[in-house]
Amino acid sequence: MAVRVPKGYLVAGVHCGLKRDLRKPDLTLIVSETPATAVGVYTQNIVCAAPVQLDRKRTPSTRIRAVVINSGNANACTGERGLRDAEEMARLAAKAVGVEEDQVLVMSTGVIGVYLPMDKIAHGIELAAARLGNDEEALIMAARGMMTTDTVYKLSGRTLSLARREIQITGMVKGAAMMGPNLATMLGVLFTDATLDVDTAQRLLRETVDDTFNCINVDGHTSTNDTVLFLANGAAGGPPLTGDLLEDFQREFHSLCVELARMIPADGEGATHLITIEVTGCRTRQDALQIARAIANSPLVKAAIHGADPNWGRIVSAAGYAGVPFDPNKLTLYLNGFCLYRDGTPVKFDEIEVSNSIRAERETRIELVLQEGNASGRFWTTDLTPEYVRLNAEYRT
Repeated sequence: MAVRVPKGYLVAGVHCGLKRDLRKPDLTLIVSETPATAVGVYTQNIVCAAPVQLDRKRTPSTRIRAVVINSGNANACTGERGLRDAEEMARLAAKAVGVEEDQVLVMSTGVIGVYLPMDKIAHGIELAAARLGNDEEALIMAARGMMTTDTVYKLSGRTLSLARREIQITGMVKGAAMMGPNLATMLGVLFTDATLDVDTAQRLLRETVDDTFNCINVDGHTSTNDTVLFLANGAAGGPPLTGDLLEDFQREFHSLCVELARMIPADGEGATHLITIEVTGCRTRQDALQIARAIANSPLVKAAIHGADPNWGRIVSAAGYAGVPFDPNKLTLYLNGFCLYRDGTPVKFDEIEVSNSIRAERETRIELVLQEGNASGRFWTTDLTPEYVRLNAEYRT
């Protein structure tokens, strides 16, 4: 089923010369025909890119009209000139679509420490403004314009009926490596035609990001540019969502973000497996996530999954150094549904059968069961492959 552009938005993606391949779009423009509520969550890296600094100052807001995104150049670690270039991107986009400069947000992704070629950016913004549309092709081009080492564009949506109003939520993200919360190396734009007040939108985004985009990992490296923006322009009509209507919206919004979040490690650089790590029976959700994150960060665990090796000792030991106290004699481990370790004791299993289960499927599931409480947490990561090393060794050269 085709993903739809929410009412009141126009989008475009074009090639303007930031990437060498003429077939690859490298500039995206998203325009709301009316002022939109806009909120964001941003990288926790203190070395943050110029667009992050600009957007932090402009959000939350009730009057955002456009988002301009470039790929191929992060505009990070570029000092005062980088800030001026980010502001110039916003000014150029504002002029191209006929809005005020402070109604535009900016996102960039790509190589760090290189100044933006502003002549190409200016040309790209002009091209994108001339090609704005609200059809599926325009949406796909916009999603492709955000990509760096991604092998596929990452786009999805939800359509729901609330109080006899049809509401659309659409999201596009990019990310494939340099991936480790908070957030991960990613850009994301979520936009809807629902009506939301600023406080509700900010709470909704923060809570959802904490449970989705902050629970993915490829290599544990938190980027300088991580940004997720959420726009709501109210074009579907009606008052701001509250009560049961808001709960229904939040449920679909969360579902959409889970889907988009999984797409990122599934497309991890060189990855052959998406690994889902589920930890249950903890005192708190934070304990569960801390254990899951330790397992997800382990190069030994990731390498074992790449080799289809059910080396459960690596998983159990990673849980043990996560910094969360628990009784190791009440720890149980399942891998793809096979019990490998129960109540602190090895379980006899068919290693070939378990190995084949890893090799045969792209997704591997690790379940760790504690007996400390009722809280749980989930994390997604990738295996570690020679191709990941090659891609990142040759990223610039």
